[in-house]
Amino acid sequence: MKIENKNKQISILGCGWLGLPLAKKLIQKGCVIKGSSTSIEKLSQLENEKIIPFLIELKENNITSNVIDFLSNSEILIINIPPKLRGENKENFVKKIENLIPFIERAKIRKVVFVSSTSVFGDVSDPTLQIVTEETIPNPETESGKQLLETERILQSNSNFKTTILRFGGLLGYDRHPVKSLAGRENLENPDAPINLIHQDDCIGIIESIIENNCFGEVFNAVSPYHPTRKVYYTQKAKEYNLTIPQFALSSNAKHKIISPNKLVDKLGYDFIMSEL
Repeated sequence: MKIENKNKQISILGCGWLGLPLAKKLIQKGCVIKGSSTSIEKLSQLENEKIIPFLIELKENNITSNVIDFLSNSEILIINIPPKLRGENKENFVKKIENLIPFIERAKIRKVVFVSSTSVFGDVSDPTLQIVTEETIPNPETESGKQLLETERILQSNSNFKTTILRFGGLLGYDRHPVKSLAGRENLENPDAPINLIHQDDCIGIIESIIENNCFGEVFNAVSPYHPTRKVYYTQKAKEYNLTIPQFALSSNAKHKIISPNKLVDKLGYDFIMSEL
């Protein structure tokens, strides 16, 4: 895929598990990338990858960084920072993004990609299989899902820039797979529920496609079109990784929810790299 306008400048807020390889891929396509981290130790790594590094930490009351320079002269901002709602140091993620918005406006950035999650839909307890699309009304059950949904609405309601919302399913990649945390566990719920996962390669490919197609002001569900049941999938993957096979409950009120990526495929013409995970 070719990104038009060589030397297009993009700011990536959050160069972690997804943001760093995304930045490297966009640089290969000729883009100039400004990337942020909350770790001073990581700045040299970003610089070594030809990313212009910035130490940025969004807080509820302020931003401890030179965020103005980070955003200056960039055509696109990619917001890729997850809510921190576990443990003792919980935060108001919505407030953090609200603090960022005036700086986006001041920098005159017109295009934003916000990495969200399918957790905004919550669980679906229904004996019949439910297909979830972008038209499905979100109903988050977790605090993370609630704050992500509110953040989506705040960003999309701002007329100073166009925001594309990208709702990723469960994330996996070459160094990350959910079966590793399930190995050896017993009495796991929802054995017959379908999986809704996406590979890191496709996360990156989809963002590239949004930029290439100049597709802003949209909402996309981003999940691989591969939905075996949890029991079948995680049993198979445990065997492949030589892990103890997780044991599932004999029966449960399965959350029969399939996230559909059809809009992504139809509007962007996207062809999944990892159609089977």
